[in-house]
Amino acid sequence: MPKINANIQFMFNEYELLDRYDAAARAGFKGVEIQAPYSEPTRAIQERLERNNLKHVIINLPVTDPETGLGNLALQPDKVGIYQERVALGVEYAAALGCIGVNTGIGPLPEGADPEIAYQTYIDNLRYAADELAKVGVHALIEPINTQDQPGFLISTSAQGMQAIADANHPNVFLQYDFYHMQIMEGRLVETFGELLPSIKHVQFADTPGRNEPGTGEIHYPFIFQKLDELGYTGWTGAEYNPSGRTEDSLDWFRAL
Repeated sequence: MPKINANIQFMFNEYELLDRYDAAARAGFKGVEIQAPYSEPTRAIQERLERNNLKHVIINLPVTDPETGLGNLALQPDKVGIYQERVALGVEYAAALGCIGVNTGIGPLPEGADPEIAYQTYIDNLRYAADELAKVGVHALIEPINTQDQPGFLISTSAQGMQAIADANHPNVFLQYDFYHMQIMEGRLVETFGELLPSIKHVQFADTPGRNEPGTGEIHYPFIFQKLDELGYTGWTGAEYNPSGRTEDSLDWFRAL
């Protein structure tokens, strides 16, 4: 059985942020992830982790552009300084919370931007983030995201993700593979996952269409989870879905495991 963690940015939204850690533990999860922990001091989160014996698996860098609200700071050559400031904050939180990885952020191509310049800026920023995260023993992760949910997202397929890893040419850059996004973009989930396994350090999932819990859509997750075991994946697998009702009522798939 894979090590399943709860994404408490999406799940347990019935509770205030810190209380979501308690709720995840009550539901039986041993690990959690969240995109944006930055509204709470690290010590307050550490106390919830310690109280509940939880592993904090990943967080995201805070890469929202303050001017546009889009999460694409990494693509903008005139905002490298801001991106590096955000990397410092992400490193601080990841180290304090004991994360295994940080989603370093990509985002949609800025309006009017030169794609080649944006891509090279991204690669340079990715190397910088990987360097800084390596200093605290945390992996730099990149996540391809589907262009149905986020039009114009610069890296939207597993092949593009692997090309970025090759172009970064850094030993601390790895793939964050999300079955939900890749079902929309390319399918061949198990086959592709097996091919890319050496580069994958974190996995996420939701069903599609709808991005709800397993069992509400077209992906047969009992088969997926079985194959993760058979392929030898030993990392964490993050439930990153929008519960179709109360979070606790959406966990039949988890209880079945």
